[in-house]
Amino acid sequence: MTKPKQTKIAKVQGMLERPSGATVETLCKATGWQAHSVRAALTGLRKAGHGIERTDNERKTGKTVYRIVKTAELQS
Repeated sequence: MTKPKQTKIAKVQGMLERPSGATVETLCKATGWQAHSVRAALTGLRKAGHGIERTDNERKTGKTVYRIVKTAELQS
């Protein structure tokens, strides 16, 4: 029996669940999507009830990092 293929949105969600999160650039490379498609996927995840934190990482890379957080973390 073969393992079911992972969807691209599941791949995006998995990358965002990592403690380090992911940038739009890394999500584009992982999915083959353009940046506007990645941002639309982030919006879809928000609408599905996932809390997405946006962190500007200017000191290290100058890029914005996104990650999924629990709703309790969002309220604090």
